Formats: sequence, C-alpha cells, structure tokens
Amino acid sequence: MARADQLKALLRAYAGDEDAQFTAVALQMAADEAQKGHVRLAAELKALVEEAQARQQRRPQARVSAVPLAQPKGELAELLTVRYPRHYLSEMVVTPSVESRLNRVLKEQRSHEQLSRHGLFPRRKLLLVGPPGTGKTLTAGVLATELRLPLFVARFDTLITKFMGESASKLRLVFEALKATRGVYLFDEFDSLGLQRGVQHDVAEMRRTLNMFLQLIEQDSSDSLIIAATNHGESLDSALFRRFDDVIRYGTPDEAQIEQLLRNGLALLENPKMDYAPLVRAAAGLSHADIARACQDSMKDAVLEQAPRVSPENVLLHLRERSASLNSLKSS
Repeated sequence: MARADQLKALLRAYAGDEDAQFTAVALQMAADEAQKGHVRLAAELKALVEEAQARQQRRPQARVSAVPLAQPKGELAELLTVRYPRHYLSEMVVTPSVESRLNRVLKEQRSHEQLSRHGLFPRRKLLLVGPPGTGKTLTAGVLATELRLPLFVARFDTLITKFMGESASKLRLVFEALKATRGVYLFDEFDSLGLQRGVQHDVAEMRRTLNMFLQLIEQDSSDSLIIAATNHGESLDSALFRRFDDVIRYGTPDEAQIEQLLRNGLALLENPKMDYAPLVRAAAGLSHADIARACQDSMKDAVLEQAPRVSPENVLLHLRERSASLNSLKSS
C-alpha cells in the first residue's frame, strides 16, 4: 500500500494544480508496488497516469489559470506585485511559540466581526524579525492563503528614490491601496526603509520616507494586514516597534525541526532506511530555506541518475556544501 507521506504529497499536488509533481508521486507509488512484487497493480497505476497525460495533451485548453481578482494598475503596478499563494500553516516548521502567535492572528482575523461588536480590533500589523531563510516571507504567504486574501509585495527598488518627496508620495499611494483592496501587504527587507534615524548612512530622503511610513501605519485603519519582515531587527528605528500589533521573532531550526524539514523535503524520494541523525548534525546552523534547497538538490540528483531513492551520502554532501558556504560568508 502507498505510504502516508506519498498520499499526502499526492493530495497536496492535486489541490495545488501541480501536474508535474502529481505525476511524479503517482509514478513513484507505481514503482513501489512493482518492488513489492505487485506487478499487475503497478502496471495499472502506470497506465492510468499515462492515459491522464495523453488526455491532457489532447486538450491543452482544458485547464485555464485562474484570473487574479486583484491586480495593481497604473503607477501601483510599479510599486506592488500580487500573487495568490497556496501555503498553509500546517506545512510550516516553526517553533510552538511562533505557531501559537500566528494561530492567534488567524483566529482574531476570522473573528473580526465578533471583536468589532465589542469595540476591539484584530491584530493586523506584524513585524517579523529573524535571520534570512527562516520563514518570514513564507509567513506572509501562509496568512494570505489561510485568510483567502491576495498577497501584495511592496517593491522597494521602485518605492525608494533619490528625489525629494517622491518616495513618501509613492508610499502614500501604497497605503491608499490598503484601504481600497483588502489583502496581505508585505514590506520585505524592511530594514532598507526602517533604519535608525541618524545612523551613519542615513540620508534626508530616507528620513522623510521613514517618518511618512510611521505616520501612515499609525493612521491606517483599513482591514488589510501589514507585514514588515527584516533580517536586521537591531538596525530598525525603535519608533517602529510600537507601531506594530505584534513582533514575532524567528530563528534557525533546532534538531527536531531539522529532522522534520528533512523528512518533508525528501518525502517524494525518501529512502526508508535513511538514518537522519548524521544529517541533522550536518544541518545544524542552517536555515529552513538552506535545508529545503539541499533536499531539492538531492532529489534532482536522484532523478538525473535514475535512482528510485535519494542517497543518504548525497543528502549529507549537499548539507555540508551549504554549511561550508555559510561559514565562508561569516568569515569574509
């Protein structure tokens, strides 16, 4: 019978309209049955997959991508990008504290009418602080998915300019969009805007833009969620912290989280005899994103080598490579 992780991966791929992944999991299940001696069942599964692929090729117009309900127009199109993520909180590997706080945000958002009847308001202005690759940007996508809202990402490359007053004017335009279209609005790499006022590299235009952001976020009373994410919480202006409803701190995964990340990342081609203890030790200090990429690299190697399972030695190699790269960056 199919393993639980295969069934979950199959359903997740089906729900996400991920045809390539769905096919890969289905064929893997067929290969498993063949190895167990269930030759007839394996052949039937493979035939069903091939028949489905043939039908899809004959009817390429059958599946049409959903038309986004909200698309920035005019000048806003240069300041915001929009997407509709499909990541759920159950898929995230975070500390119980972070999970609890995110659940609290979701609960309050889903009960906003009940709260408003008592003159109360749900949390909707969040500051996410932590090292790169620890799930801050993913959190914005998860909140958007769970609340069935579009995710708007502010583009700092066009938002911040060198011309006097222009950045503040563009920022005001973004906050007007917050009122017009409910969504999750992500200000990623927020330290580029929220640096402490008066630091060595501070400039007058950045100060004006930061002051405008402080005013706008304090005055904002829309129904949208505002999420600012930064890798350098210590560099942020202290005045920013009290403007947010909650400050959530992320860190690199502990041993239990590392093992869960490895199991999730290797589920499609997992080796049933995999010893995770040496892999967990090799991944110590790596971020969630680094571990996920190492798993992806190992599965790509297995596919290219036409191996039915990932090799523990290969996974260890990719983890050590990423650890070495991280150490070289720290020493440089």
